Amino acid sequence: MAREERTGGGMYFLLDSNNQTVARGMLRSPEDDPALQVKVLDDKISDVMRHEQIRLVSLKGNTPAVVTKVARCRNDMVVLEKLYTDKRKNLRVPTQFRSFIYPLDDSWQGRRRIKANDISCGGVAFFYEGELQDHERLELVVPVTSQPVILQCEVLRRRPSDQEDTHLYALQFVDMCDDEESMVREATFSIQLENRPKHLFDED
Repeated sequence: MAREERTGGGMYFLLDSNNQTVARGMLRSPEDDPALQVKVLDDKISDVMRHEQIRLVSLKGNTPAVVTKVARCRNDMVVLEKLYTDKRKNLRVPTQFRSFIYPLDDSWQGRRRIKANDISCGGVAFFYEGELQDHERLELVVPVTSQPVILQCEVLRRRPSDQEDTHLYALQFVDMCDDEESMVREATFSIQLENRPKHLFDED
């Protein structure tokens, strides 16, 4: 029987040493190879080659990020040599979308308006004029994904806010399916990539 060929695949985001998104890419080699071949998308290969190290983040939530050394490139393909696995927590990305929350119990009724402050692959922080309790669960409409999605969240804590009569709450996403987690992860890094200053060169 012929040996089954191992192939890569899947979308990845390439981050610099400051955890700023540099580019999107498609993995073209097996995930367990010591040197990873990545096809860099959107004509961003020159941006990637400005860096000595790249943090490779998969859209699959159960795949840990990998810190790599930039080895060489050819056209839009870059070879990244693995250094170590990065197990740091999710990074928050500033954002300002407006949306709605809905109760999951009878503590209040209807929908309430919120304004997002930041989002990560694991949660969101938003401004809200009302009172929410620690560990309270609610539903949040997330409009920045490829298609709007309604996610369940749990309130972690109230964070300091400089906006009068408005509270800033930190929440974590709960009971997400794989597709929802991938959508949020893609949206998070896409927002960061879109907001990255285009007139500045990155320095490591």
